[in-house]
Amino acid sequence: QVQLQESGPGLVKPSQTLSLTCTVSGGAITTAYYYWSWIRQPPGKGLEWIGYISYRGNTYYSPSLKSRTSISRDTSKNQFTLQLSSSTPEDTGVYYCARVGGPYPYSEDNRGLYAYWGQGTQVTVSS
Repeated sequence: QVQLQESGPGLVKPSQTLSLTCTVSGGAITTAYYYWSWIRQPPGKGLEWIGYISYRGNTYYSPSLKSRTSISRDTSKNQFTLQLSSSTPEDTGVYYCARVGGPYPYSEDNRGLYAYWGQGTQVTVSS
């Protein structure tokens, strides 16, 4: 059974970099053909896809966040990491990591492809 667990600071100051790590157990992040995603939910809003990193280490980001986003991985620790620079209060929300069975950015139409999720972690951007 694949399990994902987010970790990182719950409070980030504006203009700082928001950094979160997802630790995966029960399966290697290098296993073909899975993609490892970051998704967030601002308060009172729907889920927003941020980006993903593939089993090969290739990355793809949401166009609206691309300029501020970096996703990397540490295969020795079976972890992947999100960094969101120049954070603002609009980046506040619950952040999830998830596994998807292919190069499919999250949407309501393909949420069934996102079979495994972390429990989510609250991040607040505030001074």
